[in-house]
Amino acid sequence: MVRFFRGAIAALLVVVHASFAYGEVAMETIAKHAILIDLKTHTVLFEKAADELTPPASMSKLMTAYMLFDRIKQGRLSMEDTFTVSEKAWRMGGSKMFVEVNSRVKVEDLIRGIVIQSGNDACVVVAEGLYGTEEAFASAATRRAKELGMTNTTIRNASGWPNPEHLTTVRDLATLAQHLIEDFPEYYHFYSEQEFTYNNIKQGNRNPLLYKDMGVDGLKTGHTEDSGYGLTASAERDGRRLVLVVNGLKSVNERSRETERLLQWGFREFGAFDLFKAGETVEAAPAWLGEVPTVPLVLESDLSVSLKRHLRDDMKVSVSYSSPITTPIKKGTPVGTLRVTAPGLTPIERPLVAGTDVDQLGMFGRLFAAVRYLVVGIDS
Repeated sequence: MVRFFRGAIAALLVVVHASFAYGEVAMETIAKHAILIDLKTHTVLFEKAADELTPPASMSKLMTAYMLFDRIKQGRLSMEDTFTVSEKAWRMGGSKMFVEVNSRVKVEDLIRGIVIQSGNDACVVVAEGLYGTEEAFASAATRRAKELGMTNTTIRNASGWPNPEHLTTVRDLATLAQHLIEDFPEYYHFYSEQEFTYNNIKQGNRNPLLYKDMGVDGLKTGHTEDSGYGLTASAERDGRRLVLVVNGLKSVNERSRETERLLQWGFREFGAFDLFKAGETVEAAPAWLGEVPTVPLVLESDLSVSLKRHLRDDMKVSVSYSSPITTPIKKGTPVGTLRVTAPGLTPIERPLVAGTDVDQLGMFGRLFAAVRYLVVGIDS
């Protein structure tokens, strides 16, 4: 049996490529690499060369922060603990926290030095504090990245200092951003702080979108000659969070304008539509020879989708199962399929399971039901 529904639909993953725009003019970007994801539905709204290797520059510091947050959350480190500044860390060029050689710096200050001030020196202090050497840290961070699903990432240092083997993709950076947001909500606030003073030197957060009224609360910029200008950003509006990663832009101003434009487009053009809650009855299917006449078909997790707003009325949801469903039926047993379609989207299928146990009738009940079926049919 197949039944169709029209209206809001949902899916775990819907990929919309940069060249695809539902029959309209395709969305474009001057960034060499870009990806825009709705974290509510894990939907890719837009992508361009998202799996092409690129130097992450200071966006690498997201991984350094992840390793540090992870150690703190495990209880193996506290915000009040201190790490010693080596001469190697002190001599680091580029953006700096301005730590003093042989001094000891609190972990909480190092976090702000990395997140807000983008300090290359702070990154080396953390890498050496956690693993003894920056090389050992890089190996551990690469392994952890793979475990997080960052399959195309190789880390060679803690700061993003230019190295021909230090590479990632914007898709991997988006995955990392998602983990930072979801794994460490208690530490994510550091990314929205706009300034930090250390050693009597005040520096502002380099994320240009933090200073605009658009819901942005993270994460990290990056720039080298090889990578161009990049940004991993996240914004939340009305309970819906988007993550954007771009790289390969030509200037600070270009990075600011383009990232704002892409985020605004994502919130404006797409909506996140809820379809069913976990455990909510999608369909009541006939239960053959059951002690009750029907069994509820349910989803095991919430179902929602990000889709272009004007396509909402063209969405369809269909339910299919073999009718009637033979008893006895155990709760949680897969018994059907929910299928979601919309113009231009790859059909999405999710399993439907029995929402409750349904026992079979006793011998006389089964006999009566069989006779009734022969006389009047199952659907009468």
